[in-house]
Amino acid sequence: MPEELIIQQGSPTLAGLKTGSLFSCPYRSERELQEDIARLNRRLAPKGVCLRILRLRRRALLYLYRPGSLRRDLAEAEVAAILREYGYTVDDAERCVEELSERLQESGAFPHEIGLFLGYPAEDVRGFIENRAQDCKYVGCWKVYGDEDAARQRFAAYKKCTDVYCSQWARGRSIERLTVPERFH
Repeated sequence: MPEELIIQQGSPTLAGLKTGSLFSCPYRSERELQEDIARLNRRLAPKGVCLRILRLRRRALLYLYRPGSLRRDLAEAEVAAILREYGYTVDDAERCVEELSERLQESGAFPHEIGLFLGYPAEDVRGFIENRAQDCKYVGCWKVYGDEDAARQRFAAYKKCTDVYCSQWARGRSIERLTVPERFH
C-alpha cells in the first residue's frame, strides 16, 4: 500500500485535526493488503492511529482513524443519539466501527451517519439526513447545515495540513514523523 496515499487522503487525521479519514485503495490480493495494513498499524498504533479495511470490492475502502478521538466523539450526546437511532452500540467505539463496516458491506451504499466516524459535526450529519442532502448552506469536505464559518475554517485547516504534509512527505519525512501522538490532543 502506498504510504503516499495515506498522506494525501489522511493528513488531517495523522495531524490530529480530524477523527478519521475514509478513502479507497487499489489492491492486488487481500492477503498482501492485510499484511501492509498490519505493518502500518504496528508503526502508527504507538501514535494513537489505526488503519482498517471497512469494505473490499474492486478497491478497498480504508478507514484511518484515531480510536481515542472516536471514543470522545461517541460520548457526545448528539452523536450518540444519532447513532442509537441507526442501531449502533454507542458505548463501544470498536463495535461501532464493526457495525459501520457491516452496513457498508451489506448495502454497498454509504450510510448517512458515516460522517460521525470522520469527525463531522453532528448538526451537519443530522441536517444531511433530515434534508436528504438538499438545501445545505455550503459544500466543502461535507455538506454544512450548521455553523458555516466554523466549517470553512476547518476546511481551510484540512487543506493547509494536507499541503504541508504532502510537501514534507516529498522531502523524505516518514509517516511516523508526520503523525502527531495522541497524547497531544
